[in-house]
Amino acid sequence: MFIFAISIFLSAFLLFQIQPMIGKFILPWFGGTPAVWSTTMLFFQVLLTGGYAYAYWLIGRVKSNRQSVIHIALSVFALLVVAVLAFTWTSPITPPATLKPADVSSPVLDIFKLLIISVGLPYFILASNGPLMQAWFSRIYPQGSYARLYALSNLGSLLGLLAYPTLIEPNLSLKNQGWLWSSGFILFGLLIIFIAFQNRRAAPLAKPEPVSTPSSGRPASALLSLWIALSATASLFLLSITNQISQEVAVIPFLWILPFAIYLFSFILTFSGERGYNRNLYTLLFIVSAMLTIYVVLNSLSIHVYWQILVYCLLLFSACMLCHGELYLLRPNAKHLTTYYLMISIGGALGGIFVTLIAPLIFNGYWEFFVSLAMTMAILVTVLRRNNDVQARARFVFFVFGSITITLMIVGMLFSDALYSKRNFYGVIRVREMQEGNPPQTAYFMSHGITVHGLQFIKPELRNVPTTYYIHDGGAGVALLNHPRAGQGLKVGLLGLGIGTLAVYGQPNDEYRLYEINSIVTGLAEGQGGYFSFVSDSKANITTVLGDARISLERELADGHPQNFDVLVLDTFSSDSIPVHLVTKEAFDLYLKHLAPDGIIAAHISNRHLDLQPVFWQLAKYYSLQIVSVNYPGDNQGGYPTNWLLLVRDPKLLEIPAIKSHATDLSEYSTQLKLWTDDYSNLFQILK
Repeated sequence: MFIFAISIFLSAFLLFQIQPMIGKFILPWFGGTPAVWSTTMLFFQVLLTGGYAYAYWLIGRVKSNRQSVIHIALSVFALLVVAVLAFTWTSPITPPATLKPADVSSPVLDIFKLLIISVGLPYFILASNGPLMQAWFSRIYPQGSYARLYALSNLGSLLGLLAYPTLIEPNLSLKNQGWLWSSGFILFGLLIIFIAFQNRRAAPLAKPEPVSTPSSGRPASALLSLWIALSATASLFLLSITNQISQEVAVIPFLWILPFAIYLFSFILTFSGERGYNRNLYTLLFIVSAMLTIYVVLNSLSIHVYWQILVYCLLLFSACMLCHGELYLLRPNAKHLTTYYLMISIGGALGGIFVTLIAPLIFNGYWEFFVSLAMTMAILVTVLRRNNDVQARARFVFFVFGSITITLMIVGMLFSDALYSKRNFYGVIRVREMQEGNPPQTAYFMSHGITVHGLQFIKPELRNVPTTYYIHDGGAGVALLNHPRAGQGLKVGLLGLGIGTLAVYGQPNDEYRLYEINSIVTGLAEGQGGYFSFVSDSKANITTVLGDARISLERELADGHPQNFDVLVLDTFSSDSIPVHLVTKEAFDLYLKHLAPDGIIAAHISNRHLDLQPVFWQLAKYYSLQIVSVNYPGDNQGGYPTNWLLLVRDPKLLEIPAIKSHATDLSEYSTQLKLWTDDYSNLFQILK
């Protein structure tokens, strides 16, 4: 019993360590967007299904004495692959920069390819371990409870997930993380080979005997469908809640971990035994939390974000307890264990496919949340009616899924509170008409979730007034207006376009090069729909570069075209899901190669949850740059409170009176924060 428990716990721990680890590694290659996390989660759900399918085939289709041989061979092959990559990569699971994609406009397939190459086979072996070990355990110990092993597996998953941001990431570089994880996998591989040998020697295995479960016959297709529906609903709820609170409520770092932990915790509770799930209790909890959620949705502007997050998480917990509790009550006997887990994994993958691949195509908002809410309500109805007709229950849940999806598609096409709304891999971009300033003036706003990316007044006489973070007295405005070459053909680089407000500073013979990863943003900034005209009205020569800014700058340098910018504006950090790869030692080395000797780097660090000043201070210290801060309190004419940093090689630039009068000297500032590199960064250390 003990060796099975160790094997299952270790495999689950490693499974959920690798997800945030490899996700963080490839995140910079795709613009640092939160959608990379959901895509990696989908990949791992699909591969988990593959692992379960392999276990199902091995247990159900292969003779007992050959099962161990096949699994030993596959495990040895995986260990050899890890050993070979150890000699060719910086660590056995971190792919080299040569695999970095050139085009990230539609990156789902590129993400899948990278994950398959780097961690596909080890993850496949780990994914198959849970159902395989539980099936072997049930054969050898037919009176034992495999459900407790499943609960232990989910405990290992939860600890693995929580250990990464709290223990692993703060103390180890990505390279060392890769080596540590690979060492754990090698240990697991040796353990599983030993168990397989023990299993082979134990043949002939004890004949499985039915345990006390609702059903001991072969599962009917209706039961299989219900297993899938329950699992898919929980998975869909997890991902849709994650999108809802991390994009529409509060883009807080690590927020995606909280829903995932709740999801896993519900598995632990429901599969720990009969006392883990009380239908009446969680039915009541779901009804209460659903009512609270409706209240929050209708009053989101007046309720603090932390209360909103609490309500959404309570709803997720109650929904997952209902779905997973019903799954536990419908569990089969040990003979059909692998089928059961396979259907659960298929449901999880289908939920992920709908949220990650289908929803962005058919919805212009994060409306899959309402689909998952309706499906859970359908499950609740079948519970309240005490409906034991499995076929009717499955049919009703799928009917609700189809009808609510079609309804939301129609509603989205006919009704919207935004003038423009469009969704892609990088999120939902909306344009609204609102009042701003005192006296109020009508303006067009562009937002990404809850982050405002700019506003432009509609009145012709106000169209060229810079607003939000880009006013004259803000850091970027001060640098652009007072650089010694201002008015003499200034070369400006801008990372992060928004509505293109800074283009209003452009003068004849100026060259503005704008880097933006989201094609929806570039289209709107360049005048699509007629909402924004800062770019089209600019007097400067404008060039827009679509793609990840760092990859684009690296490519330009490799082609022998350093840009020699007089002012380089870094405006990618106002959202709280910051692209860390744009604020590392290697990124700054790239910026400095594109910067003129008397150039200025203007970094926008206004942020609700992260204090980026110590990160930039360490970078300035490393590269011997002078650094000052420029803070603006905001006004009633469309100017927002804003924080900027100016970094220069030549300290004389900061002595220009117009710059010096706006700047705060940081020569006495200090921090113990470790220098961020591509191999090491830690957002926890800069949380406000």
